[in-house]
Amino acid sequence: MNTTIQIVTAEDLMAMSSDSHFELVKGELRPMSPAGSRHGRIISRIAVPMGAFADKNRLGEIFGAETGFILATNPDTVRAPDIAFVRTERLDAVGDIDEYWPGPPDLAVEVISPNDRIYELDEKIDDYIASGVRAVWIVNPKRRTVTVHHPGEAPIVYTEADLIEGGEILPGFSIAVAGIFNPR
Repeated sequence: MNTTIQIVTAEDLMAMSSDSHFELVKGELRPMSPAGSRHGRIISRIAVPMGAFADKNRLGEIFGAETGFILATNPDTVRAPDIAFVRTERLDAVGDIDEYWPGPPDLAVEVISPNDRIYELDEKIDDYIASGVRAVWIVNPKRRTVTVHHPGEAPIVYTEADLIEGGEILPGFSIAVAGIFNPR
């Protein structure tokens, strides 16, 4: 039997019904399940202070979990990190658009879900780094760690005893790893 795989483009994905959520990886649709409550709480614990800091210091914008970023074309890859940050100068160059962001964010944050597969997570990290993302934070609720990936460098694992700093991407920003995981 001859099976033909239909390649989907970013434009096709944008035109689809918003009832279902997908990412697009090398032209192939990948379903995204809704996140659980702990996952959403952790996202909020990072996004709220990060967004307030970025706004106050006019550094850029935080984008929510369903925002698509075009990481590659022909075939297209559109990823939707749990949290994304884009610097002001890049925002100004693109403007306020309704389409997927044309390129990578400066920072992508992914919170591991119970059903995430390691090879898929590694693939996301590779896609982000290859597209020009300057840092990827992988938040692991089970181990209560955050692993930070930078292009060309070994990953750094932060534990609940550590602070993560924004570095060149978010200068002056820091967040306590313990505060990300500990319920109020």
